[in-house]
Amino acid sequence: MSQKFRVIVAAIGVILGLFMAWYFFNILVYIIVAGVISLMGQPLVEVLSRLRIGKFSMPKTVAALITIVSLLGILVGLGFLFVPAISRQAELISKINVAEVVNYFAGVIDRLQGLLLSYDIIQTDETLQSILDRQLRSVIQVTDFSNIMEKLLNATTTVFIGLFSVLFLSFFFLRDRHLLRNGILLFTPDRFQVEVQNVLHKTKTMLSRYFIGLISELLLMMILISIGLTFFGIKNAIFIGFIGGLMNVIPYLGPIIGATVGAVLGVSVDLGLGLYDNALNTAVTVIMVFTTANILDNFVLQPLIYSKSVNAHPIEIFIVILMAGSIAGIPGMILAVPGYTVLRIVAKEFLSGFKLIDKLTENI
Repeated sequence: MSQKFRVIVAAIGVILGLFMAWYFFNILVYIIVAGVISLMGQPLVEVLSRLRIGKFSMPKTVAALITIVSLLGILVGLGFLFVPAISRQAELISKINVAEVVNYFAGVIDRLQGLLLSYDIIQTDETLQSILDRQLRSVIQVTDFSNIMEKLLNATTTVFIGLFSVLFLSFFFLRDRHLLRNGILLFTPDRFQVEVQNVLHKTKTMLSRYFIGLISELLLMMILISIGLTFFGIKNAIFIGFIGGLMNVIPYLGPIIGATVGAVLGVSVDLGLGLYDNALNTAVTVIMVFTTANILDNFVLQPLIYSKSVNAHPIEIFIVILMAGSIAGIPGMILAVPGYTVLRIVAKEFLSGFKLIDKLTENI
């Protein structure tokens, strides 16, 4: 087979592969999510497999099943914990008297309106009261519990298929940790087998550290924020802490989103209860708790996770996240660190010898 013909076949193969990935994108997402779950669950499977009762050790199938059941138990537990909180939050928001709120804060709204008009942020034919009235009514409509349940019921089929697919794939990836690896090697040319095996081994090691560290960070942030809000008497503190901690999955931008959402949720409870005098104090308290928790996160937790787990400099990670965010927005920021880690590992195996590549991959 001539070299030209090989290049043509390879190019067709790449194009076909990209088309298949685009056409079956949902399936690709299921495989990726299952792969991430298997990375995080594999240590538990290994621990369970080493347990011995007399001469008998636990089969990998049973260990994988226990791991999957444990993950499902965590999801169900979170559901029992937070579904009532979401219901209470939505009910309180639906009780907000929009006209009364706007009238109560009329003085503040007028001063703020003058400031916004001076900077041309709002149009001269608009009033801040009408804007707030419209936005509050839209929020109340969105958070109407019956509407939420209707939308959830309509999405049940899609969610069930996705959840079943991910769990099914995760079980077999956990039972046979080489299953995904062997599937990739099956499509790898013989002359690249060693390099691809090295890439897969290093990727598994580094991404396992990263995702376990990330989950630990999210849990710690949820706990810190919840404790802080509970200490200051903020209602629905655990739910706000859960949302705020979860937002930290978005590097750098997540804490800002979390603090904003947390302040809105906290203030909405006061408005729903008619405690208008407490609204400002609640907003300031929530923002201060989020700020304190995220200072600890930025100086202690994130350097350990984003730098140590993937062996990259914090500035390097920061630039990569900014670039990924400018290309693909928030999803790009979330996937920036694991994606960049894989690219560095691949570059070290196939592009070593270039000065820039050697510098970026020297710690891998």
